[in-house]
Amino acid sequence: MTTSATGTTPGSGPTANSMRRALKRARDGVALDVTEAAVLLQARGADLDDLAASAARVRDAGLDAAGRPGVITYSKSVFIPLTRLCRDKCHYCTFVTVPGKLRRAGHGMFMSPDEVLDIARRGAELGCKEALITLGDKPEDRWPEAREWLDAHGYDDTIAYVRAISIRILEETGLLPHLNPGVMSWTDFQRLKPVAPSMGMMLETTATRLWSEPGGPHFGSPDKEPAVRLRVLEDAGRSSVPFTSGLLIGIGETYEERADSLFALRRISRAHHGIQELIIQNFRAKPDTAMRGMPDAELDELIATVAVARHIMGPAACLQAPPNLVAGEYGRLIGAGIDDWGGVSPLTIDHVNPERPWPQIELLRERSAEAGFELRERLCVYPEFVQRGEPWLDPRLLPHVRALADPQTGLALPDAVVEGRPWQEPEEAFTSSGRTDLHHSIDTEGRTGDRREDFDTVYGDWAALREAAAPGMVPSRIDTDVRAALATAADDPTKLTDDEALALLHADGPALDSLCRIADDVRRAAVGDDVTYIVTRNINFTNVCYTGCRFCAFAQRRTDADAYTLSLEQVADRAAQAWDVGAVEVCMQGGIHPDLPGTAYFDIARAVKERVPGMHVHAFSPMEVVNGATRTGLSIREWLIAAKEAGLDTIPGTAAEILDDEVRWVLTKGKLPAATWIEVVTTAHELGIRSSSTMMYGHVDQPRHWLGHFRTLSRIQQRTGGFTEFVTLPFIHTNAPVYLAGIARPGPTTRDNRAVMAMARLLLHPHIPNIQTSWVKLGTEGAAEMLRSGANDLGGTLMEETISRMAGSSYGSYKSVGELIAVAEAAGRPARPRTTLYGEVPQERQRAAAASDGHLPDLLPVLD
Repeated sequence: MTTSATGTTPGSGPTANSMRRALKRARDGVALDVTEAAVLLQARGADLDDLAASAARVRDAGLDAAGRPGVITYSKSVFIPLTRLCRDKCHYCTFVTVPGKLRRAGHGMFMSPDEVLDIARRGAELGCKEALITLGDKPEDRWPEAREWLDAHGYDDTIAYVRAISIRILEETGLLPHLNPGVMSWTDFQRLKPVAPSMGMMLETTATRLWSEPGGPHFGSPDKEPAVRLRVLEDAGRSSVPFTSGLLIGIGETYEERADSLFALRRISRAHHGIQELIIQNFRAKPDTAMRGMPDAELDELIATVAVARHIMGPAACLQAPPNLVAGEYGRLIGAGIDDWGGVSPLTIDHVNPERPWPQIELLRERSAEAGFELRERLCVYPEFVQRGEPWLDPRLLPHVRALADPQTGLALPDAVVEGRPWQEPEEAFTSSGRTDLHHSIDTEGRTGDRREDFDTVYGDWAALREAAAPGMVPSRIDTDVRAALATAADDPTKLTDDEALALLHADGPALDSLCRIADDVRRAAVGDDVTYIVTRNINFTNVCYTGCRFCAFAQRRTDADAYTLSLEQVADRAAQAWDVGAVEVCMQGGIHPDLPGTAYFDIARAVKERVPGMHVHAFSPMEVVNGATRTGLSIREWLIAAKEAGLDTIPGTAAEILDDEVRWVLTKGKLPAATWIEVVTTAHELGIRSSSTMMYGHVDQPRHWLGHFRTLSRIQQRTGGFTEFVTLPFIHTNAPVYLAGIARPGPTTRDNRAVMAMARLLLHPHIPNIQTSWVKLGTEGAAEMLRSGANDLGGTLMEETISRMAGSSYGSYKSVGELIAVAEAAGRPARPRTTLYGEVPQERQRAAAASDGHLPDLLPVLD
């Protein structure tokens, strides 16, 4: 039973004064708070009419602004219940069943491809354009029969089957898949984004007690924990997936809980701009369920919730209420502020509510017209996202969507031919384009502009981000005695407690000087006095990227003036040039270009090895590894094995930033979570592919985050031994979007740099002996200071460097061997070359480097 906003006895409503005030605020367009929304959810009679009228005005303003005044939409679809098995036990659900019942009915554990495609083809013949694929959550985790079916048909998990069948639907029928596979991980979104224009999952409620308490409707259902479902919505937005969500009302939540759910949806929508529609669904009790005796949510409850949702979500939101659950009261729903009827099928039943048949489309058209609205067909992906295109729609889906969409409105083309079309990678994956001399001209001509043209939209909502960043930037109170911590560090740094380490990370003045001396002593004992460096060349093969990292000034849209992509021949040419001047390594990374197939990375490694067999290929960040794996449909392990076979030797441990999602989701919009970064590097290490490790600091972080990062790296190294070194990466703020938006601070201070370097040496000792400083980010004097604070490595000659330079670093893109030796000498230390794995450099390579040293810029740039 739904209780009152104040949490008192059921049926006791708000006072007349509180209702009157809340209604006035709604009429005046003033932002509501949770308490006012809870009051309005209880509006009835004339008050409800007043609330609905103001909500309808908000809706109408939004439709006018969107260029479709007086239009209400629907999607002509087929409903495909891919499997009715589920690991959850929702107490109101009749969709889910058990293996025995499926067998007795003559069904498999999953619908077969033939069964799916038969429905999709018949739908296409009737003009349907959406294949709504609905299924239970992770059935293989509960039912051995589901696991056996997947194994027998060659699928690692249910998501793999969803991906495979979606491709077949696209290629063989032309319908657009809309996927509802339940709770998904960030990686699941990357796997499915290339095969479906839109996805969805109902939030249902944020009332945790309905999940955690025995007898609650979601008790015993791991995927119905509100925090888990909110994380899914966040990951959808971060992944730029047009996403459908909504509420199920009347399952025992209070009015305040219902209001809280709406505000949670608004917060996520504001942050990522990715919620394409909200469904407000009223609970209907069903026989043979634990909640069969629960009263249905009344129509007035639904009308009030729709109206309040419209006020909270605003005019731009798309609101839907299923027409088959309201007994023909279409006019009241339109009057409360909906603008969409959802999916309506001329072929299949609503398998979630099988007792409630869909209305005929012509009846919906007539009833909509009676309310003054024109019924228009849309696609499963809403018009705004059709018109936005990238990054919301994968390039492999764009031809499928555009074949069915009106280019002017983004709605469905009424006379579109629904037929299968190839789903494939772009044919010209590596075509040289754009400013391919940027690695050279960035030092002479600079950037075309300080930000990309879609600055205001690609990174999410800056105001919401500012709110999210604030808690993480609050400094910690430090009570630990720094002198005692210094004593521990000098005696045995492995015994530093977290409190002591945090105190040292805050050290300043004489205490900081002492800390750096201790770190330098530990360095000397661990690796000696030699300062190492490597003759290497960076090759950033493309800067086209739509991931939305807010610290990155390197990424460009393909149409931006500074965008470029190298051809495979250009990549190989640069590697050959590097070999000629003594390089032993190429470090290759690029943006997450939407047109590059997942096999492109193999082609890059192979091109270098074919041209220069002796060159060490140090390439592809964990983000690129995940991108390659999800685009090819391979697991991370399988993809890394294939990359190694193609010529990959080691991977850079970049894309780590700070391995704390509190900070990470402020810094990046769509980058991999910390847990996935850890999965990639540990899997690589297990396969014998070693990696560096990194930390970018000095933005929206605090020393407590640095400490957590160091501890995480130390644990990984103790388990795998796969890190070759740790690299400090001070944040370059000048052109970084998160700084230009006024959120991040302007990079780390000199104090920060010294403390981070010293503590990296101490906290990673003895597991990661090589600690590298970045001359590109700190300059010659800064790098020398780091050599006196615990560092033993200067990194590489680079030959070209675009990422830090586009961010605003002023220290150039190339250091000769002589210049690197001079940095070491400034710190009073000898220098020697090394390989990627810190081995001895062959004499032939050393002679080639010496012969060309200081003349390298004459070889650049490589131009067509």
